[in-house]
Amino acid sequence: MPQLDPTPYAAQLAEKKARLQTLLAPFDAPEPEVFDSPGEHYRLRAEFRLWREGEDRHYAMFAAGDKHTPILLEDFPVASQRINELMPRLKAAWADPVIGFKLFQVEFLTTLAGDALITLCYHRPLDDAWRVAAERVAAALGVSLIGRSRGKRIVIGKDYAEEELLVAGRRFRYRQPEGAFTQPNGIICQKMLNWAVEVLGERDDDLLELYCGNGNFTLPLSTRVRKVLATEISKSSVNAALANLEGNGIDNIELVRLSAEELTQALNEVRPFRRLAGIDLKGYQFGSVFVDPPRAGMDPDTCELTRRFERILYISCNPETLAANLAQLNDTHKIVRCALFDQFPWTHHMESGVLLERR
Repeated sequence: MPQLDPTPYAAQLAEKKARLQTLLAPFDAPEPEVFDSPGEHYRLRAEFRLWREGEDRHYAMFAAGDKHTPILLEDFPVASQRINELMPRLKAAWADPVIGFKLFQVEFLTTLAGDALITLCYHRPLDDAWRVAAERVAAALGVSLIGRSRGKRIVIGKDYAEEELLVAGRRFRYRQPEGAFTQPNGIICQKMLNWAVEVLGERDDDLLELYCGNGNFTLPLSTRVRKVLATEISKSSVNAALANLEGNGIDNIELVRLSAEELTQALNEVRPFRRLAGIDLKGYQFGSVFVDPPRAGMDPDTCELTRRFERILYISCNPETLAANLAQLNDTHKIVRCALFDQFPWTHHMESGVLLERR
């Protein structure tokens, strides 16, 4: 794959800033702080299909909406150095028919800390012979390796990658499970965490967090408040978050497996939840709420819930749905800080953040 030309990057980033300013203009937002990304080797995750041409097979990707015209790859400059180093070595390994037979997809998960997890997906059952061969490959590459076929999952090593991020002078360690959501651009993720911790500031009250995932933001934000109540619906993410709390020695976070909508019902006393047994919701002194919702943004009821708090810290992967949520909040809260995080260079996607305070 040809090397990326860095010259258009500044212009593209300026266009993203202008688009964000236009979306936030109705809310009298200050000028956004802009956090740029390296132009290459920023993506810690990558997924490839395998494409056969004659006797050869290649890593392949497809343009959006086209599943029939492969883009054949020998390397992938936007992916991490670790992924690019592993791609040819793994390709050599699938020449072994035990590894390569009916292999159709490869997924890489790497970290800034240098860890790597590879998932191999097959259109055939996996057996003991595959396990033996896969153990050799994992040892040779220095990675954990997972084999997936219909109804079967074999783990060689760990089923997660280990990350370490520096936030406000402290190092936080994270388990990032295979198949669970993790931030794809680790450098930008670290910048987002530092920005979020800075703008929240030191508080003597409590924080509510919705959509907490594996605790990516939860851990550093917990150092700025008295207590945190964090919610997440994905079981694998909850398990990873619990391991991350223990691994970092953090004891002021209570984690519950509820959706944002369910927690809204619980706080509104619409109905009780057994998963909240033993948790005194009325004992919290919430001053701030942190949200990092999916692309659809917050639903109207959850958005209405956030209105109760003095401060709303909102990280968004979709500026259009962020703007829709801000329209609902604008009469009670004003934007005092905002930022653009260029998580996905060379695309139209962007991550943004706003801090809102009660008017």
